[in-house]
Amino acid sequence: MDPHLCISCRGTKYLCGLNYCPVILKNLSFKVREMGTEVSGSSPPSIFVGRFGYPKITVYPSTPPEFGDTSSYENPRRWLEMDTTSFLAMRLNMIRGGLEFRVTEASSPGRNLFDVQVISLSPRPVEMELDLVNVPRGKILSETVPPLGPSAPLRSMKLGTLPPPERVVEKVFQDRDMKAVEAMERLRSNGVPVERISKLLSVGNLGRDRRLVPTRWSITAVDKTLSDKLVSKVKEFPHLGEIEVYVRKFNLNTFVGILVPGNWSFEWGEAWFPSTTWNMWGAYPQVEIDYEGYFGRKTYPEIGGCYYSSRLAVAEFLEARGRQAIPILWREIYPGFYFPVGVWFVRENVRELFKGKPEKFPELDDALKYVDQVLKVKSSTWIKHSKVIPMIRSRLFP
Repeated sequence: MDPHLCISCRGTKYLCGLNYCPVILKNLSFKVREMGTEVSGSSPPSIFVGRFGYPKITVYPSTPPEFGDTSSYENPRRWLEMDTTSFLAMRLNMIRGGLEFRVTEASSPGRNLFDVQVISLSPRPVEMELDLVNVPRGKILSETVPPLGPSAPLRSMKLGTLPPPERVVEKVFQDRDMKAVEAMERLRSNGVPVERISKLLSVGNLGRDRRLVPTRWSITAVDKTLSDKLVSKVKEFPHLGEIEVYVRKFNLNTFVGILVPGNWSFEWGEAWFPSTTWNMWGAYPQVEIDYEGYFGRKTYPEIGGCYYSSRLAVAEFLEARGRQAIPILWREIYPGFYFPVGVWFVRENVRELFKGKPEKFPELDDALKYVDQVLKVKSSTWIKHSKVIPMIRSRLFP
């Protein structure tokens, strides 16, 4: 398999000519416990909205087969504290019951879809009983979505007492005149986590013209929308005083953030080493970079949803500091990192990256020499793929 195809495809475009992804198929051998057709437990809450068959798609209320405080099943901050095996075992034992709806039904839902929408409002776990048509099978491993366990068509669902939502969540749910973009921003500014905002969007709980949105799309839509808002604020701030370099090593990954004083521009790059998720059969690291200038970009980044997840994390950091900069973010993925786990991994690690203490430098070349001591791919190779560094050196930014 041409490793460059895997980097470009990431299990979504089938560029290799096959009608399945051999990388994901290889990883689907991860075993989960066998379940019957009746499943009960405390849903974190968790809801997955599929994309196949659009505009008629399947919505999956989901629960682990256990009761109590299951909030960690939907909490990316907690996921960072787990080893990969424990994380996968937890997420892949989330059982999904599928119900089909047209995307437009979200604006005037029947009983089943309304129940799903109400579940998503809850800030705490909800007791749930799923009566499935058959024994659940399969699982989901994706570059965008966190891993999910087996599914089956849902015959019926029973819910326990639903905890009341926070006032701001109830407000955006009830307000049919509020635009979805405004609702997302209000939720974020009131401390509602990104993953909950994505869930509310996907089940059709936000905006004027309410529709179901596949989870894969809603995650990236929320990351992009919120980071767009933050970047517009960051552009009004004074420049950072000097170049700062942040480093984070975590779970066979190294993240580097270089903040260069100047008007906003942004770069996200990844280097996948052989025997990793998207370079399973290659002989050398595959490097890919996407970027934007001061005025943003008009096309979807080839590098995928991690672009917007990392952009949101660094925009949050700059907005909190009241400073403007040119973020250059690079990530190296080392042998043994096999599983696609979702863009949450990038978002949370970049957030953690900027909690660290930076090294400071007067010149970009000095910063790149320091980066050479941290990364295995030399900065000269990164620069060959970079568009932002040549523009900085040429002073092409407005």
